[in-house]
Amino acid sequence: MSSVSPPRRRTTNAIKESLRTLSTQLSVLNHQVGTRLELRDVDFDCLDLVSRFGPLSPSALARRAGLHPATMTGVLDRLERGGWIARDRDPSDRRAVVVRALKDRAAEVYQLFSGMNGRMDELCAGYDDAQLELLASFLERVAEAGRVSADELAEGEPS
Repeated sequence: MSSVSPPRRRTTNAIKESLRTLSTQLSVLNHQVGTRLELRDVDFDCLDLVSRFGPLSPSALARRAGLHPATMTGVLDRLERGGWIARDRDPSDRRAVVVRALKDRAAEVYQLFSGMNGRMDELCAGYDDAQLELLASFLERVAEAGRVSADELAEGEPS
């Protein structure tokens, strides 16, 4: 017998469904932004990862993106040709390479996300500081659960 009450189960399921809808909508938004920038979805995803977490080695970027290293080479070649990233020597190991986002084109990306960012500011204005902290914590934990689940699948473990 389950110890979870039916109302709690319904609410939990509604949250999961909302997160799936959110995931889809953000994928559509990212696709539209990438299309405007003439970037493939995977290229835009990698650019976002480098922008947020870089500089990164190509292998670290491949792991974060869940891509095979050979696929990453093509992605980085396209991003470099487009003027989005640069490959530099790693200062701590001159034999290694790190990838960094070029700031010159960041304004193009920010402009395309301005509608979403403005709507998010309006939404957040309706919550007090404690509520925003709770939401931020919840979303960080959801993102971590997704990362762990993706890692498990990549390693062949059941999720």
